[in-house]
Amino acid sequence: MEKIKIITDSTCDLNKEVIENYDIEVIPLIVNFGEESYLDGVNIDIREFLRRINEGDTFPTTAGINPHRFYETYKKYLDEGYKIISIHLSSKMSGTYQSAGIAKEMLESDNIAIIDSLNVTAGLGLLVMKAAELREKGYSIKEIERTLKETIPHVKSSYVFVSLDNLVKGGRLSKTAGAIGNLLNIKLILASVDGKMEVLDKVRGTKKAIKIILNHLDKLNNQEPSILLHIDNKDILPTLQEELTSRRVNYIECEVGCVVGTHAGPNACGVAFIEKYN
Repeated sequence: MEKIKIITDSTCDLNKEVIENYDIEVIPLIVNFGEESYLDGVNIDIREFLRRINEGDTFPTTAGINPHRFYETYKKYLDEGYKIISIHLSSKMSGTYQSAGIAKEMLESDNIAIIDSLNVTAGLGLLVMKAAELREKGYSIKEIERTLKETIPHVKSSYVFVSLDNLVKGGRLSKTAGAIGNLLNIKLILASVDGKMEVLDKVRGTKKAIKIILNHLDKLNNQEPSILLHIDNKDILPTLQEELTSRRVNYIECEVGCVVGTHAGPNACGVAFIEKYN
């Protein structure tokens, strides 16, 4: 049985319990407030992050992981006799995946498999969990890599952005569209599609937004875990908790991290799952 280490980045947004139970190595991305830089989830957590956004006038920015940090992490585990599965946020959203590839080339090792998840946040988290479960079942590094690549197209998600402010501040939505959306109580339903975050729908009111999310669950494979993701949300979260429980969905709850929170803003909520296939 191969000795395998699962490595990912902090945009997986998995909770601490899952990370510890599965013995996952999480490399943090960087959050910047002006000249101050923090490691996502290490020396700044989501509570402090939200406080600084609410009280400050500096909008945060984010930065990926450079090749040197990957190199050091990979070398450490290779020297300990591990083979490595390294799974990261979509290459279409960040240069983190490319940095991992550079580190692998520097090490000239065939014992590292780098996976472009074509996802972020809970979608990435599901793939990381699946890799860890396959490792526990005794799968080889090649078998895990192949299974993950087969699974990636079947990772589905839908997230409700209750406030559009951070999408505007981050340049992903115009000021005019954001102002009109907030005024009319417009909720954006976003999902990871082909490696990018896309708007699936625009609806007025919380009830319609919840209905769209629940409709997506018809394709859910309950043999696989799902993730209920949220950030400082009090209106959608309780309803989704109740619905998922009543439908006996196998799910865990996770909270958005600081890097993803920079773009999502507070008061977002949604579900990621693996659909039925084969």
